[in-house]
Amino acid sequence: MKVLVAMSGGVDSSVAAALLCEQGHEVVGVTLRLWGGESDTGCCSVSDVDDARRVAQQLGIDHLVFNFTDDFHRDVVEPYVADHAAGVTPNPCIECNRHLKFDRLFDRAEILGFDAVATGHHARISADGPLLRVERGADPAKDQSYVVHMLDQSRLARTLFPVGHMTKSDVRHHATRLGLRTASKPDSQDVCFITSTKNEAGETGRSAFLRRRIELHAAEVVDESGQRLGSVDSVELVTLGQRRGVAGGGGTKRFVVDVDVMGRRVTVGPEESLLVDHEVGTAPTWSDGPYSGSVLVQCSAHGAPRAATIVADDSNNVRVVWTHPERRISPGQSLVFYDPTDRFVLGGATTVARTISSATP
Repeated sequence: MKVLVAMSGGVDSSVAAALLCEQGHEVVGVTLRLWGGESDTGCCSVSDVDDARRVAQQLGIDHLVFNFTDDFHRDVVEPYVADHAAGVTPNPCIECNRHLKFDRLFDRAEILGFDAVATGHHARISADGPLLRVERGADPAKDQSYVVHMLDQSRLARTLFPVGHMTKSDVRHHATRLGLRTASKPDSQDVCFITSTKNEAGETGRSAFLRRRIELHAAEVVDESGQRLGSVDSVELVTLGQRRGVAGGGGTKRFVVDVDVMGRRVTVGPEESLLVDHEVGTAPTWSDGPYSGSVLVQCSAHGAPRAATIVADDSNNVRVVWTHPERRISPGQSLVFYDPTDRFVLGGATTVARTISSATP
């Protein structure tokens, strides 16, 4: 089989390519050039491209570089900035997988005559009766099924996750045995286009990146009765459920329960004020058509699954009714649905903004 392997310059994708070579496939490595600006973190630096190229040389396979910077800016960076300006908490890594790795790259692979696309994600693709499903990776600590939840049957049939059955330790041991230069390379932890470079105000990271692109606004912090408690420098950087950096005092634990960007106001309250009986997700994607019924829902890359019942309606939304009241999820985050055994991904959706509606446990 002719396989195009997305090689980010990390150990997982390096071993994915090596395993496919060992299995006798015709393998070509490709590194996606996504971010055209400064990059000193994540998976878009010049050194990462060089690492991928050098590993391909070690394995004796061809290595390509695809320039998808325009697509990345349109589908990932611009929405990231716009979401923050609107008080939404984006998930750029999921959108990169959705639009670039499992859309744009698939289109290019098909044009070039490849049978499948492989990545180094820690997830598996398994049969569930007549269907294919994304299954959790073998290493619970590294499971990445959450970030590849958008794959449907047509994509699943042409996707390979060669390291999904391995633990991270196994992956590194395999790379060491083969003498791959990425064997001990640390995992990428940050958003690739957020750098440590300081802006004119001496800021780094997310605030520096956004301030170069949008105006950030100070906001007052109030409690649920409207009493002023303090202020924050940038309301666009405040996230629902946040504790750090918002007014506290008196030993009282306060959490952000509402972010009003236009009104320049952040409301804080006790943790109970974050409890709700349901969430609404929009633009759902399914591995095999809309699903309604009992599920487990994961709300962040490494969050604990929550029991719920979901109902897919006709307005491109899905209603998630919690078995027990749960903390609200920040608008913009992904809700990923697993079958009741917590093994297979059924689909996912993006949380929408909603009016505060506290629930009593």
